[in-house]
Amino acid sequence: MKLTKHENNPILSPLESSEWQSLVVTNPACIYDEERQKFIMLYRAAGKDIEHRVYLGLAESDNGIDFTRVSEEPVFGPSFDAYDAGCVEDPRMMKIGDWYYVTYASRPYAPGQYWLMDGNPYKPEDRPDDFPVKYRESLTTTSLAVTKDFKKWYRCGPLTDPRYDDRDVYFFPEKVNGKWWMIHRPMEWCGEGYPCEHPGMWINSSDDLLHWDSNTSKFLAGAEYDWEQKIGGNTPPIKTEHGWMTIYHAKGEDGYYRLGALLLDLENPAKVTHRSRDWFLEPEFSYETEGCYDMGGVCFPCGAVVKDGTLFVYYGGADMYVGVATGNMDDFMAYLLSCPI
Repeated sequence: MKLTKHENNPILSPLESSEWQSLVVTNPACIYDEERQKFIMLYRAAGKDIEHRVYLGLAESDNGIDFTRVSEEPVFGPSFDAYDAGCVEDPRMMKIGDWYYVTYASRPYAPGQYWLMDGNPYKPEDRPDDFPVKYRESLTTTSLAVTKDFKKWYRCGPLTDPRYDDRDVYFFPEKVNGKWWMIHRPMEWCGEGYPCEHPGMWINSSDDLLHWDSNTSKFLAGAEYDWEQKIGGNTPPIKTEHGWMTIYHAKGEDGYYRLGALLLDLENPAKVTHRSRDWFLEPEFSYETEGCYDMGGVCFPCGAVVKDGTLFVYYGGADMYVGVATGNMDDFMAYLLSCPI
């Protein structure tokens, strides 16, 4: 099973005339809003500033392919001096009731042009050992923001344990057995004493969307196939009659980011029932292999939508562009159901 990349890809690209999105427009979250009858996208954006502050932009579409940027300014950005003062990245978006819930990765300090510094994001040199590790090492924390209109935001706070570099975080769009559920990927939870050699996917449940006890997280999935090494979750789960479908990325030994899918039990999301044995999307074209951060190929989605029987997967190409790939949802599910655990 392979998805089809749209002939108009990339559907969004950096905009030279707009300073805050002149270098990077990528890693899009997307939902279809039934009330507004529109595809709504939040995308990661950055300009050419030395600090490399990262923002979120907003775009909309009637058909899921042709997106129009809604605002000349970012709709959400780093705070002034708090836990997310450096950047807001890689949004995932869930609509629950009338509210849009957005999880996003952030650092306390702007990372700088780390692709020019051996891949090492900026961190202050004057932080003593007594400082919290997050502020000593500028670890990535995932946080929650909530809005009704993308104008007024509630910056709710961190979701993940500040002792770990934890990203690729998103919720299920509804409670399951009276609990909220969240998938996450702590970078440090691998190797000796852990069920995975490289970083993998973990799942947790809670009574409250802001409080998650890391001690209750359960291992969900790690690398299984030869195209996988480090893996992480990507798209908020889509509820089907067969289970919760979520897409994940796998970075292989060749440095390429390819996509697979999991099917999770409807009543117990911590149980994987099916898993794609092969990737269904991989980097091929220049907008997926030639970016500013890394010359390795990247397909990295943060949103998936099912509309009129079509699966739309919105992904960042080469950490620099936005692409979309589509397929028949019934065919996609038939393939996934042919891969039981």
